Amino acid sequence: MPPAQEVFIGLGSNLGSPRRHLLFALERLARAPAYAPGAVSSLYRTAPVGRREQPPFYNAVCRGMYERTPHELLRALQALEAARGRQRQERWGPRTLDLDILLFGDMIIEEADLQVPHPRLHERGFVLIPLAELAPSLVLPRWGRTAAQLWQDLPPGQKAGQEVERVSWA
Repeated sequence: MPPAQEVFIGLGSNLGSPRRHLLFALERLARAPAYAPGAVSSLYRTAPVGRREQPPFYNAVCRGMYERTPHELLRALQALEAARGRQRQERWGPRTLDLDILLFGDMIIEEADLQVPHPRLHERGFVLIPLAELAPSLVLPRWGRTAAQLWQDLPPGQKAGQEVERVSWA
């Protein structure tokens, strides 16, 4: 078994009962073999990216330790998405549950089915803001900067339309 790695997982939902879908994922992750839960960010309501004609998303980031491979974590996350009815039909479309491996230790993985750090992490407020909340001093592999620095340095044109509002988990 590989040594435990600190992982950060992005959670999102904009269909059905988004808070319930996200809480389901957090509860199941906490019980998953080889995963030790750590902290969870605040919940954020965010504007959709890509296709704008859909409900707002609810997003968060969780932090934990994982004792298996990145591909095993990917399969576990995809199983949780499927358990909530996730269908992969449309890129940037609405979804019941979206779980992404944002960071897996300091690994950089470039494979067809898995890219870590998440390839668009550095330009997404709905990831950078909760990630900065959980790990303000963490320097991200690939970019060599913290999440807060990446968000601050993002050009105003790229920030436009990325409304990120902290909301209650209740």
